[in-house]
Amino acid sequence: MVVDGLTDETVDRLFHALADATRRDILRRCVRGELSVSRLAEAYPMSFAAVQKHVTVLERAGLVTKQRRGREQLVRTDRDAVGRARQALDELETAWRARVDRMSGLLADDAGTDAGSGDKETTEGQDR
Repeated sequence: MVVDGLTDETVDRLFHALADATRRDILRRCVRGELSVSRLAEAYPMSFAAVQKHVTVLERAGLVTKQRRGREQLVRTDRDAVGRARQALDELETAWRARVDRMSGLLADDAGTDAGSGDKETTEGQDR
């Protein structure tokens, strides 16, 4: 599935990054404004290095950007990337709804055919 010029690999990285609750929380916190990695680390019951790895996964997926300011690394959510993830989900929803609609149509056609053949059998049985 290619979304707005994104490759399958890029979309996979996006959803891999979003699959983890800690990374989603980091993303939510950084939407409100820039936060340093050390400030983020204070919010979680894990090591600084573990939070740093989560931020790296988000950065590789393009969901956040990091900028060094002095000794701190500031993290900011890339709203456009979050929008691309939403677009990918919308396209998946559209594709699946179309498939369900096609299946519903086929089932309705099949039910109509079955009902028509049932009437024919009844009519034939009455003639005998």
